[in-house]
Amino acid sequence: MNQVTAVRKPVEQSDLEKIKVQAKSISFGYQGVNILNHIDIDVKEGELLVLMGPSGCGKSTFLRLMAGLEQPNDGEILVNGVSSADLIPDCGVVFQDYSLFPWLSAEENIVLALKQKLKGKKTKKELQLLAADYLGLVQLGHAVKKYPGEMSGGMKQRAAIARALAFGSDLMLMDEPFGALDPLTRIHLQDLILQISQDQNRTIVFVTHDADEAIYLADRIVMFSTGSQGAVTTSVDVPFTKPRNRKKLFSSSEFTRFREHILSIMNQGLLDNLEDQQFVGSNGDKI
Repeated sequence: MNQVTAVRKPVEQSDLEKIKVQAKSISFGYQGVNILNHIDIDVKEGELLVLMGPSGCGKSTFLRLMAGLEQPNDGEILVNGVSSADLIPDCGVVFQDYSLFPWLSAEENIVLALKQKLKGKKTKKELQLLAADYLGLVQLGHAVKKYPGEMSGGMKQRAAIARALAFGSDLMLMDEPFGALDPLTRIHLQDLILQISQDQNRTIVFVTHDADEAIYLADRIVMFSTGSQGAVTTSVDVPFTKPRNRKKLFSSSEFTRFREHILSIMNQGLLDNLEDQQFVGSNGDKI
């Protein structure tokens, strides 16, 4: 698979901002309901940033804002110095719902991304070989000719990850990409994403609600909690150096303490939200 793994040279994370929130913060609402309120998150070039929090707290919404698929009500998001409102950012995106073209095989979905990336620099046969390499990275080498309707949910998600990798953007946005996978495949792909983050010049924003996954992958975790006026965030640096050994990390007391710290932040946000809510009965009295 040398054709795939040698595409980029190793680089170190820089202090340059890959994604920047212009103005103090951004807000986003839908049909009169605030989903995000005064969110202020910048992403450094080469950083693996994890957005973590319970379901429904705005993580996926913020990812869509970064991808330029939604626009904030207030403020703007700059990717490589350009507003996402002016130009759709150059990024690979992995959604929870796979987003594969159902009329194309796994191989053909990857070839389509490679064509956009390579602009006619490869023959059809070379593109097919590269597509097979990318599918092999996600353990789908046996399924190159399968169509999405012939694949399980986990296989489709792996094909979507392979397509995002093949697209070759410096920025990857991943929305709970491993949720539908079995534990062993999930471990393999976590390690693959870490390898890509460390060996290649890619900035990765990764959404999850799994604390172990967040800590294992992230340089920094942004915790999302649902407030009465929309999501609020807390940023936490992950104190463990990379590369990380899964077995040693997960068995250490430092990991256990940090995991409890992360979960306490998330749980406190949930408790604060419950206290802010006012439950009203049918007679108008507070419950």
